[in-house]
Amino acid sequence: MTTNPQPVSSPVDGKAVVRKVRKTILPIVFLLYAFNYMDRSSISYAQLTMGSELGIDVATYGAIAAIFFLAYVLLEVPSNIILARVGARVWLARIAITWGMVTVATGFVHSVTQLYVARILLGIAEAGLFPGLILFLTFWFLNNDRGRAIGVMALAMPFALIVGSLSGGLILDHVEWFGLSSWRWIFILQGLPPVLLGVWILLTLADRPNKAKWLNDDEKNWLETSIADEYAAMPDDDQEHSSELKTLKNRKVLYLGLINALAGVATYGMTFFLPQVVSQLNPQYSPTSIGIYGAIPYVCGAIVMLLLVRYADISGRRKPIVLLCFATAIVGLVTTGVFRDSPLLGMIGLILLACGVIGNIPTYWALISEVLTKRQAVVGIAVINSLASAGGFFGPFLIGKIATPGDIIVGMSVPLVALSLAFILLLFVKVPQRDPSRSNRIEKAQRS
Repeated sequence: MTTNPQPVSSPVDGKAVVRKVRKTILPIVFLLYAFNYMDRSSISYAQLTMGSELGIDVATYGAIAAIFFLAYVLLEVPSNIILARVGARVWLARIAITWGMVTVATGFVHSVTQLYVARILLGIAEAGLFPGLILFLTFWFLNNDRGRAIGVMALAMPFALIVGSLSGGLILDHVEWFGLSSWRWIFILQGLPPVLLGVWILLTLADRPNKAKWLNDDEKNWLETSIADEYAAMPDDDQEHSSELKTLKNRKVLYLGLINALAGVATYGMTFFLPQVVSQLNPQYSPTSIGIYGAIPYVCGAIVMLLLVRYADISGRRKPIVLLCFATAIVGLVTTGVFRDSPLLGMIGLILLACGVIGNIPTYWALISEVLTKRQAVVGIAVINSLASAGGFFGPFLIGKIATPGDIIVGMSVPLVALSLAFILLLFVKVPQRDPSRSNRIEKAQRS
């Protein structure tokens, strides 16, 4: 009688595992955040014709854009805690399906009051997606790869704004199906994809490496162990279960969150008002032209972001890069304000604004995720993003109050002041130095 020889476990190719993770996880994360940002900002192009139909002036529009963030801010931390407990598959799918349905429903509002309700419901539905995705990436990527993974996710933002800008302008000029106004179709057509994506996620997504059918057992164990070892090497003074809630009082988390809130004023000020600024630079532009020219700053911002995040991961010089981005955005805002009568120079200012605002995002989040411990990450990421969302409330609201129907650009003084304060506060942030021996251990683990 013969026996079959037992298979010998072969060494795991760490780089191959990382490539598999990138190939499988990042497209899902990218699509989720892209559709999320597109639906959130679709109102900026709808307002070009929606305002006259529903009687929405610039101040009211600013309030409508801002009110989205009220429930969003309050529910982000609970959402991340729920995601950590019930799993990413169920919770991310729930978020995508509900926000898509609310976006489609927004296309059927007939009053300002109904639009307010729709935006509040959208904030409730979307709450927790961004910090949830950041947390989800920490389940799958080692620190040395996490910055670039966040960079791919952050690239979804300018991608969404580019696609939303181009499609928004075209829809306004060419789509009036079934007797519905063109601005309504912006919400309807951009709200359907996330519903389908959510169903697909519910059916296919793996919460963590140990549940991935596309990894073998050795690869699952290697990835889970490597990530666990990396977190184990990090200092963690809070060993009690209540440490998650203690993060709410962590001064460093709150300080970084304040900087993010000020940056959020600029991010969402640009997101919700850029089409109207482009229209002011040249009132002869059609919606399609506004969509085309409005996409140019986002294209430039995306390119700059990709270049900066790679340099930041290699060099570790994340703080100087974020400072440079803030300074670039400040120069851009000043340029657009000074040269508001020149479409060319005004557009150059918007390009600088987008490069600064978009370029810093993955680098800043990579810096945050490196500083936080594993326990702090669950709540800390959500707290910091909640404060950025608070900037998303105050930014559009104040811009709408200061701007006038004939001069939207004057309202952009709000993000100018906010970015200047963010720049000053970041100067005083002490960034821990990288541990060379730890980096070498991680690189050796990836080669093993």
